[in-house]
Amino acid sequence: MKLNSEQVKRTMMQMEAEVLPEDHPAVARLNSVFGDHTFFVDRSGLKVLEPAETRDIEGEAGEVVSLAEWSDATLTSLQPHEPEPTGVIVVLDPTKH
Repeated sequence: MKLNSEQVKRTMMQMEAEVLPEDHPAVARLNSVFGDHTFFVDRSGLKVLEPAETRDIEGEAGEVVSLAEWSDATLTSLQPHEPEPTGVIVVLDPTKH
């Protein structure tokens, strides 16, 4: 999913990751491989959010999905894999139903 600036802020408050800005050199390539998303990186690799339906959370939510893992100790090279839902839910807009 592509997030707006408010959704990015909410996501950053709920998970330990950095967002890749739209002008980052890797974003165009990531979009061509994985589709149009807002991309996040953390200590384990590359993540995106996908829409999530949950009864326990009111509002708009997304599930964190892992797309690639770091393949080196310096966290400079990613190894893609099949999308793996992590089970982590992020509340994007608590007012939307």
